Amino acid sequence: MADRSSSHTVYNIFQSMEFGPSAQSPAASAARSWLEQHTHSLGPFIDGKFMRPDKRQTLTVSDSKGQKLCSIVCAEDEDILSCASSSTAGFKVWKELSDNHRAKFLLRLASALQKYSQCVCEVCDLCQTPGSAPALVRLAQYYADWAQLRHTLLPEWNPRGVVAVVVSDDVFFYSMWLKILPALAVGNAVIVVPGVKMAPPTLLLAQLLMEAGLPAGVLNVVTGSGSVRVRVAQNSQISYVTYSGNKQDGELLVKEMAGWGVPVSLSLSVCSVCPFIIFETADVDSAVDALMDAAFKNSTEWRWVVCVQEAVYDTVVEKLKFRMTGMKCVGLGDVCVRGQVDAAVRDAKQQGAMLIQSCPPPSSGCVYPPTVVCNVAPSCSSVVSPPPGPVLPLLSFRSNAEGVALGNWRPHGQAASIWTEDLTLALETAKSLCVGLVCVNTHSVTDPSLPQSGRRESGTCTDGGREGLYQFLSASVALPRSEPVSLDYTKFGTAASGFLVPEGSDPSSVSRSCTHLVGGKVCKADSGCSRVVQAPGGAVLAHCPDGGRKDVRNAVDAALKVQPGWMKKSPAARALALHSLAGSLDKRRQDMAASIHNQTGVSMEEAAQEVELSVSRLSDWAARCDKQNGHVPLLPQTGSALSTPEALGVVGVVLPDSKPLLSMVSVLGATVSMGNAVIMVPSEKFPLPALDFIPVLQASDVPVGVVSVISGGKDQLTQALANHNEVQAVWYWGSAKGCQFLQHCSPLKRLWLHCEEEDENRRKFWTKPSSSMQEEMWRECVVWKSVWIPTA
Repeated sequence: MADRSSSHTVYNIFQSMEFGPSAQSPAASAARSWLEQHTHSLGPFIDGKFMRPDKRQTLTVSDSKGQKLCSIVCAEDEDILSCASSSTAGFKVWKELSDNHRAKFLLRLASALQKYSQCVCEVCDLCQTPGSAPALVRLAQYYADWAQLRHTLLPEWNPRGVVAVVVSDDVFFYSMWLKILPALAVGNAVIVVPGVKMAPPTLLLAQLLMEAGLPAGVLNVVTGSGSVRVRVAQNSQISYVTYSGNKQDGELLVKEMAGWGVPVSLSLSVCSVCPFIIFETADVDSAVDALMDAAFKNSTEWRWVVCVQEAVYDTVVEKLKFRMTGMKCVGLGDVCVRGQVDAAVRDAKQQGAMLIQSCPPPSSGCVYPPTVVCNVAPSCSSVVSPPPGPVLPLLSFRSNAEGVALGNWRPHGQAASIWTEDLTLALETAKSLCVGLVCVNTHSVTDPSLPQSGRRESGTCTDGGREGLYQFLSASVALPRSEPVSLDYTKFGTAASGFLVPEGSDPSSVSRSCTHLVGGKVCKADSGCSRVVQAPGGAVLAHCPDGGRKDVRNAVDAALKVQPGWMKKSPAARALALHSLAGSLDKRRQDMAASIHNQTGVSMEEAAQEVELSVSRLSDWAARCDKQNGHVPLLPQTGSALSTPEALGVVGVVLPDSKPLLSMVSVLGATVSMGNAVIMVPSEKFPLPALDFIPVLQASDVPVGVVSVISGGKDQLTQALANHNEVQAVWYWGSAKGCQFLQHCSPLKRLWLHCEEEDENRRKFWTKPSSSMQEEMWRECVVWKSVWIPTA
């Protein structure tokens, strides 16, 4: 019979909202049995089998208590070459299979995961890489369906080839397979380069895929230390590299890949600082309960900063004090993390913070009590970069707008959790936050059907949903494979102008002096310098401004003021503005055709055709403004979700020499139609058509400052765009050196790079673009946000 004097009555439990006793951890017998089958030594998984090459360095994987689990063999160059050859052969087989066959393999994987779920979870737990078997099953089933529909819904897109998936040790297991499975579903072969702790569970799932019948070579795993990931990525068989992990390793990988002609995307969810915003209209009890779970119970890759409206701030603090009473210390992993936690708490106390702790911290050891840091400034180091432990910063705000500003204060843009019973406020806040995922009255929701883009320092690619498939597909001409050239990055774009007045000509005889458009104003270059514009025969046509860093800075400043308002305009309003721009160009078609003819030397008939195509292209983008919409994903959970495309912000574009007017309006239409502001650098060789387009732009309804046109040296202006923090993306058509510079110096910008070559395929990109090419251009100028609203 139950003891009636016990405090654990239903009434008391609901009053305290405390958690019950945790289940005892299992002995992980299935995982240890699997490790014993491999004699506690794991090597690369190549061509469908485990490799144990001789005379290789090994690394040790330990459990949470420091006991050795197994050793990992470090692959060397010959192993990497063997892996790349196997993947190339596997890709040829895999891409030729029907969609139905690829789908069957992934469905068999889902069945295998259900069968061996205990072993998978135990291996993940032993290696301290959290993973959920049900989540992986859902992931495999979801992308099996996409494999089935690959050619039906994405007919003009092609798989990239051999994809390298690189992950660091601090990434979650689910995040890695969110890269691998969509890459396989659309027909790529994959080489996985996991971190040391991530290697055992990765090799286990590779084995399960082979048991599901996956052809040999389609999935290979290369194990080893940090240098292995660069050597794999630089292999000539690799077509695309995607990285998941921390910012430092991701930036380093992108810089190492500069000049190799391989696109690299980053998903930097690890250590992203996410806002947990509690409004005065929230159910405070539910918010505090979820906060305890998010900050101290639920292990995620994210770190939370709590922003509480002043009206309920004291209530939240009191409830946190009550809920934290008696909580035990939390394990930190190693002594280094303990040092970071101690330093952050000490810094906060020196700035006048008040601490709420469940118990006094021990003098030493790898544990620390749950701690809430109150009354800190947003600039405090524990707020800007919270330590990787149970330390929760708590900020207050007055108005709703101030709460949004605090939520956008940090440089990361991964996720947010907002708490309010006011649905209008929830949706307005979700739209205003610069993050990829917003959870309303909940937190840490994950589902493969929810697309989310990393914003700012949280990455450069989109994962999840249909949108996450496109990073593994291509519709346009890829960068040519090459090797980096010797390049002094500090001197790129700093050379003096190479355009001089031709010998024997009289500068005073040139009657025309052009201006460029900066922030809605036609003006000379800030430096006062100009350069000559020559016809194909060498005659001087005009002088144009020689723009530089200050002109780019002025254009960005103007764009930042007008772009938020332009983005908030309705798609119909943006469509009308682009239709007016097309009409303005149509009225000046004779002048623009003459400009193209005089500058490039093509016939008047060909020039007139380019103008006609330009008018049509602007009309196309105007028509797309309100046709490219988000969607409502259907999830297995109760609730509603919204996935919407959003503007990037300020986009810098360095235009090609081919089709100087058509390429300009194609890019302008794509970026502006989605609410971006754009700074365009015309062709250095043929700038006149772009400069003559400025009066056309001024006569349209496009707001002042949304579009800037800055003429000058391509390298100088590329360098200025790359080094400006507020330029979110750079589209570049130019030299291999320019592509290499942008990859090395702008690892966190969204780059769309084209090594310009005058071949038929590249001319077709402008004159006869396929629907998939236009779709690719549109997707390059948007990011995706998902909003999850539970209903039960």
